[in-house]
Amino acid sequence: METLNKLLSMKTKSLLLLLLLTLSNSMFSQTYITNVTIADVEKQRWIPNQTVIIKDDRIVNIQKSSKIKIPESAIVINGTDKYVLPGLTDAHIHFFQSGGLYTRPDVIDLQKDMPYQKEIDYSHETMEEVLQRYLQNGITNVIDVGTTINFLKQRELFKNNDDVPSIYMTGPLLTTYEPSVYKNLKDDEPFNLVKTVEDGINIVQEQLQYQPDFIKIWYIVGADGLEKEASARKNLPIVKAIIDEAHKNNLKVAVHATQRITAQLAVENGCDFLVHSVDDEILKADFVQLMKKNKTILCPTLIVHGGYVNIFGQTINPSDHELLKADPHQLGSLLDLKHLPDSLLINNYKKMANSKEGVARLSKADSISMANLKILSDSGVLIATGTDAGNIGTLHASSYLAELQTMKKSGMSNWKILQASTINGAKILDKENEFGTVGIGKKANLIILDDNPIEAIENITKIHRVINKGVVFNPDELIKDTPADLAQRQLNAYNFRNIDAFLEPYAEDVEVYNYPDKLLFKGKEAMRKNYSQIFENTPNLHCELLGRIVQGNIVIDQERVQFRDKIVEAVAIYHVENGKIKKVYFIN
Repeated sequence: METLNKLLSMKTKSLLLLLLLTLSNSMFSQTYITNVTIADVEKQRWIPNQTVIIKDDRIVNIQKSSKIKIPESAIVINGTDKYVLPGLTDAHIHFFQSGGLYTRPDVIDLQKDMPYQKEIDYSHETMEEVLQRYLQNGITNVIDVGTTINFLKQRELFKNNDDVPSIYMTGPLLTTYEPSVYKNLKDDEPFNLVKTVEDGINIVQEQLQYQPDFIKIWYIVGADGLEKEASARKNLPIVKAIIDEAHKNNLKVAVHATQRITAQLAVENGCDFLVHSVDDEILKADFVQLMKKNKTILCPTLIVHGGYVNIFGQTINPSDHELLKADPHQLGSLLDLKHLPDSLLINNYKKMANSKEGVARLSKADSISMANLKILSDSGVLIATGTDAGNIGTLHASSYLAELQTMKKSGMSNWKILQASTINGAKILDKENEFGTVGIGKKANLIILDDNPIEAIENITKIHRVINKGVVFNPDELIKDTPADLAQRQLNAYNFRNIDAFLEPYAEDVEVYNYPDKLLFKGKEAMRKNYSQIFENTPNLHCELLGRIVQGNIVIDQERVQFRDKIVEAVAIYHVENGKIKKVYFIN
């Protein structure tokens, strides 16, 4: 709470300056995106040779470029050979979770190594950076489907910020089962335990004062020792009471349901937004028709389960995109299982994840989830893209691409994936008249792409510009890497033996020394040659960070490196200039 109060105080002091700067930059100006191809996500077509005109935070006109005369005072973006899409929505995230190894002590308890309070503080301190990472990835709207009272308070800090997405939130999850580790955290508690119908009604009313955008139910079965259908039906009166009370107060309800029976009961009783896929059986026609009849939207979150298994099984292999765009410190934490001291606990998790039963269980659940997504999508059920980011191994913002790729693997077309990522996200909130398409009168929340995402969904990451609330951003300039970020990024890539990602934080003319002044080599190409051999010939390579000191543009890392059958300790000193690592000194 002290951390949150400090953040609130600092933010208040800077609001006036921020407002004045924003007004001076935007007053009276208009932005013209010329000669661009517009995505009509509803009709699944491209409209070429258009000019989009933006004033303040709205699209005020769209016409053929040949018909537009551009005033001299306008801001002009040349859209030739580029594509304009609505800003993306991640319809399922959790700010109270960081995506790192220590964020779910109810799943794996590593509090001896990282007290959970530190994890809570980190998530509050980095909320603005997390939001900027989303915007950097073209995500102009985020929906937190289960947060804490403190995060509901903290979102107020960002209401007038142009450089972060719009934030929509539920309150804490209403549940009949609460993991003990989260109890007694007061306003940092992500769960509200509901034991009776009256509890459910009262807690909905209590959450109203914090102005949540909707209510979330964590529909967990089996924790009471009953078989899943008996457990689901036992708790159904509570679920129904919560839904009814939320609807009385004009709030929609999201329900976490991964079994067919919990999903069915939730939809039958008025659930508006079903989060997660049914992964225990293939859906039948009656369920599909129920979803369509009730206009329930599904957010499938396909990658989150595999994220846990890959971390615990120590088989994680992040993409170049994640190595570059993720929070490098949380990504780096995902390899800590290789060196944490509780080897018995870690080996048990690794054995469980990599066992034949564990692998088969994940494979079956994934195949059912993807088959059900294809069935529902083909039948016209509205699908909204969401990652469940914040869970262990599902990193904020950078995990979005992997979710899209898995939706593609399920059989969805790229146009349907774009619909799920834009207009359908708006429909969750009944805001399709405000955003989700490129149209006159809509919010100017847009992304300009260098390549066509219908040809390859990966092109969604080739972002030329992001326009948020009418303000134009170069995505490469939204987040300024600190020297510690650069040091961590190269360390992550070193541990994953990814030579291109390893070299990315370094200057082209980097110099590498044995301390104090013995030059080992100079330039990226020499570095590539040396480290490529190490990466190729050392499958068990792992560097553990023992300590880090940051002084201005200098980062000093104390490291323990496993190199084949040897373990050596060393100190690496990184000198950063102009946003790149310019010099490295090793002390052995």
